[in-house]
Order: sequence, then C-alpha cells, then structure tokens
Amino acid sequence: MAWKMGGNRAATLALLFASSLLLLSAANCADLDTESDDFEDGYVEDVQEEPVAIDGDEKLAYESPVIDAKKFHFADHFDDVEASRKRWVLSQAKKDDIAEEISKYDGIWNWESPQRIVWANDLGLVLKSKAKHAAIAAPLRQPFEFKSDKPLVVQYEVTLQEGQECGGSYLKLLSAGKDTEQLKSFNDKTPYTIMFGPDKCGNDVKMHFIFRHVNPINGTITEKHCNKPKNRLEEPFKDKLPHLYQLVVRPDNSFEIRVDHKIINEGSLLTDFKPPVNPPAEIDDPNDHKPESWDEREKIPDPTAHKPEDWDEDAPPQLPDTDAVMPNGWLEDEPDMIFDPTATKPEDWDAEIDGEWEAPLVDNPVCEKAPGCGKWKAPLIPNPNYKGKWRAPMIENPNYQGKWAPRKIANPDFFEDLKPFQMTPISAVGLELWSMSSDILFDNLIITDDVEVARDFAANSFDIKRRYIDRESDSFVNKVVELAKANPSIWGVGLVAIVALVALTIYCRFGTAKSQDSAAKKAAAEAKKSDDPQPDDEPEAEEEESDERAAGDTSKESTPLSASPKKNQKSDLDDNEEESKAAESREPAQTEESNTKTRKRQARKE
Repeated sequence: MAWKMGGNRAATLALLFASSLLLLSAANCADLDTESDDFEDGYVEDVQEEPVAIDGDEKLAYESPVIDAKKFHFADHFDDVEASRKRWVLSQAKKDDIAEEISKYDGIWNWESPQRIVWANDLGLVLKSKAKHAAIAAPLRQPFEFKSDKPLVVQYEVTLQEGQECGGSYLKLLSAGKDTEQLKSFNDKTPYTIMFGPDKCGNDVKMHFIFRHVNPINGTITEKHCNKPKNRLEEPFKDKLPHLYQLVVRPDNSFEIRVDHKIINEGSLLTDFKPPVNPPAEIDDPNDHKPESWDEREKIPDPTAHKPEDWDEDAPPQLPDTDAVMPNGWLEDEPDMIFDPTATKPEDWDAEIDGEWEAPLVDNPVCEKAPGCGKWKAPLIPNPNYKGKWRAPMIENPNYQGKWAPRKIANPDFFEDLKPFQMTPISAVGLELWSMSSDILFDNLIITDDVEVARDFAANSFDIKRRYIDRESDSFVNKVVELAKANPSIWGVGLVAIVALVALTIYCRFGTAKSQDSAAKKAAAEAKKSDDPQPDDEPEAEEEESDERAAGDTSKESTPLSASPKKNQKSDLDDNEEESKAAESREPAQTEESNTKTRKRQARKE
C-alpha cells in the first residue's frame, strides 16, 4: 500500500511537471502570435521593466554574536581568531591501544572561513585532516554544577563540507578533576560526563547522547546510551550545509535533542537509556539449574504412528525421461569446451612455481550450429513415486512442564537513583575525533543554563546564515533537481515533456507562418479561377484614401505597393513627374504614420 501511494505521488508530481512545461510552451506560442500582430502594425521597441521591490525582503548581514560572559559557562564563535586560539589547547597525547605510527593525535586544526563563504568575517574551527586522530579542548569559564535548578544546554554548529562516510563530529563535556587539568594530555581515555553529537560509518547513523553514571553504592562508572531516535538522520551527512545541534538536560531528568530547532529525540534519563540507570530489584539465581528430567517440549512425535509398507524412502526425487530422444545433429564426439588454440604461454611463466602451463578453455566453435555436443543425457523429470523421508505426525506432549526459568533472588547490587541529572561537574569541552572526511567545520559552540539564551544566540548566528543560504538556493532549477531526486520517475516524463516543448516551439515559430502563406496562396489561386477583383486590381484612389486615413494626412497622392498589369501604360516622363510629386507628399505622411504605428511593449524577463 505504501509503495502504491509513493508511486501515485511520484506519477502525480511528474504529471504536474510535464503539464507546467506544456503550459509554458503554449503561453510562449500565444506570445509569438501576439508579437506577430505587433510587427504587422509597426515596429516594436523593447522597454526594460523597472525592478519591483519585494515586500519583506530583508538585507541579511552577519555580525559576530555578542557574548555576555555572565550568561555562558562557555561560548566561542571562533571569529576572533587570536582570542579563540588562546582558549583552545591542542592535544599532544598518544593512544595506548594501537600501533605507534598511528597513535599520535596529529590531526590538523585551523581557524578559517567555510569553503562556501557566506560572510568573510564568519569563521569556524576546522578539522583539516582525515584518517588521523585529532583532539583539541578548551576550559569552561566556570564549571557547570548539576546541583542547581537550571538545565544544561549544549549547542553548536557542524558543517560537513566534504560530506561524511565514516567518522564523528561529536563533542565531549569533560569531567572536573585531576585528569582534566592538563588538556594537553586529552585523549580517548580522559573522563567525560556527557558525549553528544552526530556520528556515521556506512549505514550506521547515530546521534550520540551518552552520560557516565556513578554508582552511588560502590562508585563504579557505567556509560548510559540514549535510545535511537525514530527517524534516521541522513541529510546533515550529505547536503554539506551548516546544521545546529542542541542538547537540553533538565533537573527533572527529562532531555531534548534538537537538530535545526526540530526535536528529533526526547525522553527521560530514567527510562530511555541502555543499560537503565537503576538495576532491577531481583535477578536470576546463578546457582539455580534446570533439572535433567524437566520436559519443555510442547509437541512430540506420535509414538503410535508407523510408516506405511509402500513408503519408499530411497526413491529419488527425479528420474531420466524415458520418452526423450537425442536431437538430430547432436555431436557426441565433440567436447563442449576445447583448449584455446590461439593462446600462448606467457614468457614469464615458471613451471616450477606456476605448475605446468595449459591453455585456457573456450567454447567449441563446432558446437555453435549444432543442438549440442558431448555425451547426450536424457532430461530429468519429477518422480511420481517420490515421497521423501517418513516422519511421524506431531502431537501434544502430555508431559510438557513449560519453559524453565531460574528462580529470582534479591539483587545484591540494587540501588535506586531518582536524580541521575546530578552528574559529575563539567570543567572543559573537547573534540576527540577520527574521520575519513576532511574539512569538518565547528562553529558557535556554547554551554549555558538558559534555553532562551541559546535560542537568541542561534538567532543571531545560525538562523541568519541558513536564511541567507536558503534564499540563495531557492531557485527553480534547484527545486526541480530536488523534486527529481525524490522522484526518479520524473526524469522520463520530463524528457517527454521537453521533447514536446521543443516540437511545439518549432511549430509556433515556423508552422504558423507556413500555414498563413499556404492559406494566402490558396486564396489567390481561387480568385484567379473566378474573375473576382484582386487587391492589386482595385483603383488607385482607394489605396490612396486608405493610406491617408492611416496616416492622418490630407494628401490625395500615394504610391501603390504594387503596380497592376491591367492599368493603362504611361510614358517615362509622366511616371517621373508623378513619382516626384508623390515623394514630396509622402514625406510628412510617413513621419506621422511611423509615430502612430510605433508601439512599445515590455521585454519579458528570462
């Protein structure tokens, strides 16, 4: 049903696309007819249309967001390169569990404009290298304590300028303590409180939200992974555009994950993580074992059933067809394959290493025109007496005891933490990544305890940037391409529509003129068959009067467009005198006529 609905939608979109092209062509044809009428009345002068201001069209400009230190635990828009470089510390550590040559954190970081520059003063922190471990961190202005009644808000932008096939662009909120005092030693083992952000490798797409929970009884730490969102997050890894990621964790243990201001996942720290924060109150008794006599079979073979005497378990499923005969022309003496007679042993062939050389096998050319070659065998047909292996029918097990399960005992490690929001304080933020794509740009990273502050910060940075990019990309061509990507079937219909458009345009350009010429010739031929007067045969005075009315002149003299062969012949002198008089009287008339016939039309914009 879903497939049919998708197919109908694609077909409808394709039909609308084709109809639009045909309507445009028809409108073009109509305009051509109108233009031809304009040219018949006089020449047409193109006049440029004045630009019209669009209501609500705002001029988008970027200025670095103002950072009020009192409102943020951390904030960096990366536009002030000097100040930002002093804030961030490049890791000089090594990974412990891999080879020495790839253990270094030698990925390259730089402060620069994006590849698609929107504003020159909008910079970001860019991971330049790929297939290398990279780590960089910065201390918070003040540690974030989870003891207050305010939420934790983490927000930052990521632009995967080269797309992403395998790698992450997440960040880590590092736990306060001795291990995070020296950020030059920041590595994958450095304790963190929260890890948040996108990650992808192949078809495995994730939006990480992991927090490290401390066991209140024994102090052990376990990672709690948020359940996956219902919808897959695909576009940010493909479209190479900036995307805004926001995590909000509230004191009531609720959380919210947004991408570009849209909620993609939400829930509770208590119920939507694996493993759960609180262990079960009871567990299976590890010392309890299933008795050997326990029967948990629901059905058993019928012990009273017996195999019929005529049941042949050895009968084959197929038999040679006894009625089949070898086709005429079958070449039993010719093999199907022969050694290639054109093959030669390679010069570098070593018999001791490669073995004895043999030419490769090819199809026997003699068999191409024959029904077949080699030993003929009758085709196999189903064996009517085949029954297969006999098995007794299944019946209900009278001794069924159900599925065995160990008994439950009290969990010795049970605890109940109803406030998992109270996590380990955060003292720094870090990026510890490995990616197969380069030029990953991070921008406008903030940590605060006020959702409105984060929203205002995004309004003055990310929102302006995306509005500008979307407005620049909002063209007819891009919309058609996006439509075609979503509905591949539209390409075929679009091709047909384009061919129809070209054909209709050619017809409008040339077919109409030819049809008018042929109609005029046909009318002239009909007039010649009958002795009806022709336009050229009308009296000269009628033409002069019509020209005078069109020009608004009082002169009675005008030169006819064509001379009639039926008029009386005049001398050359008379003709010259008439032509000079006509020229004198025609000059002012033509001036007025040109002013009358000249019409203006607005040039259509492409």
